[in-house]
Amino acid sequence: MRIDGDWLRATSTQGVFAMLRAGGHRALAVGGCVRNAALGAPVADVDIATDARPERVVELARAAGLKPVPTGIDHGTVTVVADGVPHEVTTFRRDVETDGRHATVAFSDDVAEDASRRDFTMNALYAEADGTVIDPLGGLPDLRARRLRFIGDPAARIAEDYLRILRFFRFTAWYGDPDHGIDAEGLAACAAAGDGLDRLSAERIGHEMRRLLAAPDPAPAVAAMGQAGLLWRVLPGAGPAALPVLVHLEDAPSDWIVRLAALGGDVARLRLSKAEGRAVATLSEAARGDASAFALGDELGAERARDVLAIRAALRARPLDADEIAAARAGADATFPLASADLMPDLSGPALGQGLARARTLWRAWAGQVSKEELRVAALAVD
Repeated sequence: MRIDGDWLRATSTQGVFAMLRAGGHRALAVGGCVRNAALGAPVADVDIATDARPERVVELARAAGLKPVPTGIDHGTVTVVADGVPHEVTTFRRDVETDGRHATVAFSDDVAEDASRRDFTMNALYAEADGTVIDPLGGLPDLRARRLRFIGDPAARIAEDYLRILRFFRFTAWYGDPDHGIDAEGLAACAAAGDGLDRLSAERIGHEMRRLLAAPDPAPAVAAMGQAGLLWRVLPGAGPAALPVLVHLEDAPSDWIVRLAALGGDVARLRLSKAEGRAVATLSEAARGDASAFALGDELGAERARDVLAIRAALRARPLDADEIAAARAGADATFPLASADLMPDLSGPALGQGLARARTLWRAWAGQVSKEELRVAALAVD
């Protein structure tokens, strides 16, 4: 098999290949760029594997006028910048010792040995500069069938790095064939090793969950996480039942924040940013509340209001209501007619804010169909 793509033909990529080959070393594209190119999917990052030691890569890059950056030199990785494009160049490796989070590696001259330390068969593919694919472990049939399988013994691969549990579900969502279901042996191994998730940092868990939920349809993989007892470990209190309905209701692939809000649960283990945490909380609370569609549009805007209505419909396993969408849009477009100046000097300070809030509650309850004077009366009313 031979792959192709703009990224492979680019002078920057070919320049890195040529630099290594000119020094008498092997240079092979590896991992995601090869996998995605074989599937006809976009390629974002270019990784290159070589038998050259890191110090040799640095030496060759400088001699070729390229910029080497020792981003992970202790583990064999040098980022070589060519024409402004970064390429991660990593020496063939084998694991000497692993503890479920980190690995002690030794450099190798054997591409098959390097492939054996990777996670899934479809990620253990290499390619020459001309696109000829090298498949040391027989991963191509799995890739063609869109079948995600661990390399060798799944339990052993997971024990090397427990992040592979989450990667198993994320890669299944992105690259697996839903008609074939999830790999049973891999799923069983993930379920058995669930305690290992407690050893992962919140940043790593959050990163994987973001990428999982950003898949075109993450629902089957998330459901499998739930069945294996793993979803609650990273998202306590979450429920996956609404997710497939939400995906079906989306006009276009939704953002991961909306899908996370549909799952519910405690997001503390995901280490979200403050803005992300607020967005999830707002969507989740609004979806599980009883505010009208008009009120949602007024408070959140038309787009976020639609997200809330979609989550609400998914939670109730019902279609989206076109009338509610229209009401939310009307709420977003409407202008609340009362201003602070309309209530002064009768109200001031905290009482002014409270009066405006009373009037807005009435305005939302009547979907904007209330006069300015009625709103003023409501604002001035004393409990």
